[in-house]
Amino acid sequence: MPPDRRLAVLRERDFRRFFLGYTTSLLGSAMASIALTFAVLETGGGGTRLGWVMAARILPLVLMLLVGGVVGDRLGSRQAMLAADAVRCLTQLGLVAVLLDDEPHLWTLVGLVALSGAAEALFTPALGALVPHIVRPDALSDANSLLEMTRSAASIAGPVLAGLLTAVVDASTVLALDAASYAVSMVVLLLLPRATRSTVAATASFFGELIEGWAEFRSRTWLWVTTVHICLFNLFVWGPLLVLGPVIAERRLGGATSWGLVMALYGVGAVAGGLVMLGRLPRRPLLVATVATLGWSLPSAALATGRSLPWVCGTTLVAGAGSAVCGTLYATATQRQVPPGMLARANAYASFGAFALGPIGLAAAGPISTLLGVPGVLGFGAVWQVAAVTAVLSLPSIRAGLPLSSHEGPRKPPPRRRHEGEHQPSTPRTRTHDDPRNPPQQLG
Repeated sequence: MPPDRRLAVLRERDFRRFFLGYTTSLLGSAMASIALTFAVLETGGGGTRLGWVMAARILPLVLMLLVGGVVGDRLGSRQAMLAADAVRCLTQLGLVAVLLDDEPHLWTLVGLVALSGAAEALFTPALGALVPHIVRPDALSDANSLLEMTRSAASIAGPVLAGLLTAVVDASTVLALDAASYAVSMVVLLLLPRATRSTVAATASFFGELIEGWAEFRSRTWLWVTTVHICLFNLFVWGPLLVLGPVIAERRLGGATSWGLVMALYGVGAVAGGLVMLGRLPRRPLLVATVATLGWSLPSAALATGRSLPWVCGTTLVAGAGSAVCGTLYATATQRQVPPGMLARANAYASFGAFALGPIGLAAAGPISTLLGVPGVLGFGAVWQVAAVTAVLSLPSIRAGLPLSSHEGPRKPPPRRRHEGEHQPSTPRTRTHDDPRNPPQQLG
């Protein structure tokens, strides 16, 4: 397909605006994470202090995801994302102010970072419910591919820019730029179409809506199975790789520089995978997506079997490409299948499930490697991934083609109301919702 056809989704004004704002915000966030790391270390707290600050973001992000799903469906994705970006803009400005002190209080840093993590939990499910309102149904796959490419590119460019800016100016300046990037995102969201509020005779309780979202999530076998698949991937494969990969790199691959190259190539592979997916939507998207996750086993296998750095880099490149293919197709399938009023909650359950056991994988990798050896732990992860893919592919709901033109499925509750902030198209074409699973919802 010609390149201009593949990028046709950028001709849609609303998506183009959102894409530019989201890209700006992603780049700012990628820079801020590195800048904050060095800012904390410069305070003299060492690894323990840094660990507290990093945990302060992850814990509320995981714990608040289900709340974010309900809020996103109640308020509408646009309103939820605006609120989240406003909070994150203010917390970054707060961090700038705190870091002006030569000895910032640890708990002030932890509190601000925790608040930012909670806001991210509000943003993530709502993001998945917004995209189908600003693109045509037949362009959803291309939109997902572009967003995947953007996330991957930001993960590569952000740390590089952060390192340069931190050396030239300071970490506080980088955090201020991140705050400005959230402000840009807010302006873009304000420019997107806004629906009028409609009255509702009765409103379910918060827990009632959580239960309703859970019923929708578990009613679709392919959705909860793929979530469990990614959850166990984070536990057995990705978490140990993040912990033990640098250990092997330090021992025989050249140290931190080599490992940085390995992880950068994962992002390059994801960008390449996103490019491949532009303009393509296979007839059996879940089948192709699941097969693509076989690539996740390759880096662990290469490290476990003592391969050289070029081999490890090559396998990581393939794994990154598989990640983009997987994420794009899972997202497209979800946005076409889950009813609009349920999508943010379904996204929240999928994200929560994907992250749930990942911290255990990170924490347990080191102690278990003392018993089984580093190659043993990584080798188990590679074998597990192959076995898991084989098991998932045995399910008819994964192998069958999905009716990607409508919300067909085992359960379609009637909509209880329109959601403020969601675009209600005036033209005959219908629009659906999507799943933001940053494939594959990996830790770190």
